[in-house]
Formats: sequence, C-alpha cells, structure tokens
Amino acid sequence: MGNYIFLILVLASFFGLGKLFAKAGIEGWKAYIPVYNFYVLAKLLDKPSWWCLIMVVPGVNIIMYGVYGFNVARAYNKPSNQDLLLASILPYIFFVKIGFDDTAKYVGLSKFKIEPSKIIKNWIDPIIFAVIAASIIRGYFIEAFTIPTSSLEKSLMVGDFLFVNKFAYGPKIPQTPLSFPFAHHTLPLSETTKSYLEWIKLPYFRLPGFGKVKNNQIVVFNYPDGDTVLLKQQNASYYQMVREEANNIKNYDNGKHSEAFYQTEAWNFINGPQKPYGDVVARPVDKRDHYVKRCVGIAGDKLEIKNGNVFINEKAQDMPEHAQHRYIVKTNGSIFGENGVSKDRTHVLTNFTLLDDLDIYVSEAGKIESPSNIDTNYYDLNMPVDVAERVKKIPGVYSINIKIEPKDYYDFRIFPHNPAYPWNNDNFGPLLIPKAGLTIPIDTHNICLYEKIMNTYDDGIHQVVKRGAQVLYDNKPITSYTFKQDYYFMMGDNRHNSADSRSWGMVPYDHVVGSPFFVWFSMKYAENNPISGKSVLGSLFKNSKEGKFRWERFLSYVEDGKLHSIKIPFILAILGIWGYGKWSARRKQKLEKASAK
Repeated sequence: MGNYIFLILVLASFFGLGKLFAKAGIEGWKAYIPVYNFYVLAKLLDKPSWWCLIMVVPGVNIIMYGVYGFNVARAYNKPSNQDLLLASILPYIFFVKIGFDDTAKYVGLSKFKIEPSKIIKNWIDPIIFAVIAASIIRGYFIEAFTIPTSSLEKSLMVGDFLFVNKFAYGPKIPQTPLSFPFAHHTLPLSETTKSYLEWIKLPYFRLPGFGKVKNNQIVVFNYPDGDTVLLKQQNASYYQMVREEANNIKNYDNGKHSEAFYQTEAWNFINGPQKPYGDVVARPVDKRDHYVKRCVGIAGDKLEIKNGNVFINEKAQDMPEHAQHRYIVKTNGSIFGENGVSKDRTHVLTNFTLLDDLDIYVSEAGKIESPSNIDTNYYDLNMPVDVAERVKKIPGVYSINIKIEPKDYYDFRIFPHNPAYPWNNDNFGPLLIPKAGLTIPIDTHNICLYEKIMNTYDDGIHQVVKRGAQVLYDNKPITSYTFKQDYYFMMGDNRHNSADSRSWGMVPYDHVVGSPFFVWFSMKYAENNPISGKSVLGSLFKNSKEGKFRWERFLSYVEDGKLHSIKIPFILAILGIWGYGKWSARRKQKLEKASAK
C-alpha cells in the first residue's frame, strides 16, 4: 500500500510541477517526463543540471526532493518558515498547493544570491549535500565496517576497521529507502528503535559489478537468519534461541514428548506475554546485520566437511593460512590459569599475561575441570597452527591435540537441525548448494535442507509443509523444485568459534553486499587482550605485540584475507600532494610579483 501511496504522491508532484512550469513560461508537458522534469527545474532555479541525476538514486532522491522543494518555495515567493517547512518535508503536496495558489509568482532566486541567512549558506546547504554525497558513496560504492566478532580471526581480526567495496559484485538498490542517514537498522543512541520505515518497499535489484562470488573469497552479506530478531538479544539468532529453549525444556522433561511439542513450547515462551528477550520483530533484507565470512562453496558445488577439512566436489581444499581450531592441551599444573569471570560477566581464563603473549583471546579459552588428578590439567584453547607450535614448547605442556567432533555426533545447533542429518562443525554434509535454474528432487527426507530457501528466500514467502508422505508447496504436492537464484556456503576461518552456514544454512545471492578491500585502522579490545589491549595513550609508543594498536595492519589492502601494506605509498602520496600544494602556492606568488612589476 505504501508503494502505491508514494507513486500517487510522485505523480501529484509532477502535476504540480506542470502548473509551476506554466507560471514561469515553460511548457507544462515537460513536468511529466521523469528526470528531464528535474533537469528543467534545476535550470529554472539556476542550480547545477546534475541535480536531476540524484533524483534517480533510491533513498537519496527522497532527500533531494526536499532540497528542490525548499528552493521552489523561495523561487515562487513563498519564503515563510511555514512554507519552507512544508516544502522540505512534503514537496509532493507543496508543488500542487502553490501550483493552484494565485499568489505564488515565479520571482527566481536572484535575491538569495547573497544569502540573507548565514546559517543556510554556511551550514544547512553544505551539511545537506554532504549527507547526500556520503549517502550515495555509502550506499552504492564504499561503506565502512568494523569487525565485531572473531569469526575470521586471524585473517580479519576483531577491531579491524575496514572499507567494503560494493561494486565487487554489484551494489544493491535499497529496498527500504526511508531510513535515517548513516544508520543501519537501529537509531543512534538507541538499542531497540528501528532507523527505517517500511512505508515504501522497492523490489530487489542489483547494478552490474566487477565480478561474481568465487570460492575462498571473503564476502560481506546480510545475515539470512536475521529476518527475525529478539530486540533484547539482537546478537543471537532468534531461531537458535528457540532451539536452545526447546532443548532445555526437553532435558528438564526427560524427553517424554515429541520434538514438535518442545519446539511449540519454546516458541510460546519466547513469543508469549512475558517476552523474556523483548519484542520479536521482522527485518527486511537490506536492514539485517552485516556478516563477513569466507565463501567456501559457491552455487552448484557439492560441499562436505570431513574431520574439519572442507571438500568441494570431492576435492580437498587448502586450509586458510590463519585458520584457528580448538586444541585440548594437557599440562603439568595450572599453566594457563583457572576459569574466571570478567567485569562484563564473560567467562575467561585467568592467566592473562601468558594468553596475551600468545594472542589467545581469554574469552575463547577454558580449563576442563578434572578432579581425578590435581597435578594434571586439561585446557581448551582456540588458536592457529603457529601458536599451537609455540604452546608445544612451553615447559610443563605434556601434549596438544586438535579437537574434532566425531562423525555422526548430532549437534542440534547445526544445520539442518534435524536428527535425520547427524551433522556437526567438523563432519558436515554432503550438501548440494543450490544454483539458479537447478532442479532437484524433493521429498519428506531432504526437504529440511531446502525448506527455508523455498519458503522464504528464493521467490518470496510461500507455504512449505510435510503432510504424510508428501511435500506441499502452497498446498500443491511437489516432487522436485527449481531454484530461482544462486546460494553460497559461508564459513569463518575461526573454525570452532564461528556462527556461519554450518549453523544457519546458505546465503542467497540477494543478501550479498560486497567484499572487504582496505583496512585503515586496527586495535585490540581489553575484553580479549586484557594486558596489551587496555591502554590507549600508553600504547602510542609500543609495538603491536605489547600495545593496543596493530600497527602492521594499518593502511593495508585486503586480498582473500591476506593484508598487503600500502603505508609507504600512502605516505609518499600525502607528501607529494603537500609538496605540490607548497610549490603551486610559491609559483603563484612569483607570478603575481612578476605581473605587478
């Protein structure tokens, strides 16, 4: 309904423009040609002709409508605060209003050449066009992100500030254009108030990009499981919270009832009047959280994970250079400390000094309690291979073994969350990743693999249910299904501490955002590195190992998770620009002196 209302408002504004053009001696029919009408209006207002191009950019064009309205009000001798406010907020209606207003005469903007209000000239105009320019850059070209979790540790690290190239796979047109500038899904200074309105919804459309998603590329995408969110627990998957609650109820009840019963009980608890995790809300695709993972499987691939190793089309894949795994470390004594709790109530291992020296996050390590032998201790440590080699050499370490979940061990948190597929993080699949145009058989056994794709992601919302020995798609029996778009399997390099496609399934192509290409700043956080990540000022003259700032990661180009420093070319470029500016200024002074003689 909102789309139809907006379309009516736009057509009404064109009608109003026709009246305004007539008042200025311009043929009224020019108001009904999209884009060209705003080209004519820009010329009428003595504004740059490129203003009309902004009117084709979804989202930003709504702001630009207000800019046009503000100038139209003054050009037609309606400069009162009331008229300027209406023209800026509802230009669609304002154009019609003054089109029929006999007192509205075209006088132009000549009297505003010397702006009577310094606030408008020096502040409002620059701020508005800065917002417009930044919104276009952020929405269609480059957007700044911060790595919040350790999913890709140590390739892209917690505390990396980076830029994402949206032209890598083609920028997406905003599907919810009515939103607060520079906010994603939540308003600044708020934890629950959404930053967008869904009065206008645009269909999915992607502009051409530089290439397609390939195996092993690092990709930024909208989190598919984020279509439903618990407002007081936004960092957790709503669906996983329901599964966790169902599992808790099942354990308390000793499994006396069916899985469906526990799922219903959990759903009623989370969505019921008590709302223990806050309101449950839906989010459109472009307002779902941004995730960054490595694409290990592309559309059409057959993926399988065997004992922690990824196989694509039955061929073993190389492990990422900085991949992390969990290791069980047997020691003589409490070398790595005891289990503790940090100030923010996070479980941590207490030998901060040793863990910080090894760059093992204290929140990703723990002691396995074993009262049988107080002299022998077991630790669960998350680290890359090179750190594991260092740990082996620590006096008092008896052994170190990678932690692999055994085949056929069923983890209810792992996709497809069905005992018929007893998969886990280290033994998963085989799974065929859907490709646009691919047709596969569908039955009551494999429907759990593709149900979410079929009923939510692929082609709008549909009803997919099992009834007896049949699968019904919108109440019609089906035995096969043809996919409408490509899908991808995303994994974190931090293989045992990553919520990825192993947890929530595949990523649709229409969720893909871009590719990280530049890290401009990087720092540690105290909750992960309590020693080196604590002091800001004290770290300014420390190296990356001892201080908070990871200097070697500053100003680095990203290629498939590997960083290539461009600090020297960057500094030389800055010095070159500065030097050219000084030389140009001196040259100008010499020419002025010469001409004065």
